[in-house]
Parts: sequence; structure tokens; C-alpha cells
Amino acid sequence: MGYTNAYNAYQKTNISTASQGRLVVLLYEGAVKHIGCAINLIEADGKIKASNIEKFGIHIQKAQSIITELQVSLDMEKGGEIAKNLMSLYIFFNEELLDASIKHNKEKLQSVLKMLSDLTESWRTIANSTANAPAAKVTQTLNIEY
Repeated sequence: MGYTNAYNAYQKTNISTASQGRLVVLLYEGAVKHIGCAINLIEADGKIKASNIEKFGIHIQKAQSIITELQVSLDMEKGGEIAKNLMSLYIFFNEELLDASIKHNKEKLQSVLKMLSDLTESWRTIANSTANAPAAKVTQTLNIEY
């Protein structure tokens, strides 16, 4: 019980102290994790065991919820063309996940997983850049003194 409480406290602190870029990365990582779990529930013959159908649906729903959260957080006014492109991608991802959920289509899930994994790496790079760092770190990195 103590381990679970400590882990939950760590996760809460990790999220509450994260930069915006890091939060986006955490969301992407969550979507990737849930899609991966859903893929693992599809057997080699393309079927899902009856005992795993509910788990499969939950993983797809969680991934869709995360993608929807990313979608609604877009600033369409300030984001310009990038925000429009991300919106299109998020809509596409949720449509593909819905279709894959209905048809238990492993290939579609793998395709979305690949694209989300690529985006995760891009966001991770952005989040780790000094442009997204706290002001104190930027001033230290650039050797600025006050």
C-alpha cells in the first residue's frame, strides 16, 4: 500500500510541476502506452479473447480521451498552420482508433502508434530545448547575470 501511495504522489508532483511542453509529452506517452496495450490484446489470429474485450475497449477509450485533450488544448489563433495540421492529425487519429476498435484492426492501431511515437519524439525534443526551459535555466545556460 505504501508503494502505491508513494508512486501516486510522485506522479501527481511530476504532473503539477511539469512545463507545458513536458505535459504534452506526458499526454503523448499515455496515448502511446494505451494503444500499445490494446495492440497486445489482439491475438495472432486477429481476435481478442472474450476476457480481454473490455480491457481493449478501455485502452482505446483512454487513448482517444488523451488525443481529444490534446485537440482541445490547441490554440488555433496563435498556433497558425501547425495548430491546423495537429488538429487534422488528432481528428484522423481518433477516427482511426474508432474504426480499429470496432474492427479490431491491429494494422490500423500500429499505424497510429507509429505516428504518435514519432510525434512524441518531436515533442520530447521541443520540451527538452532551452526555449521551453524555466527562465532560471535559460539565463544560466546563456550565462546571463543580473
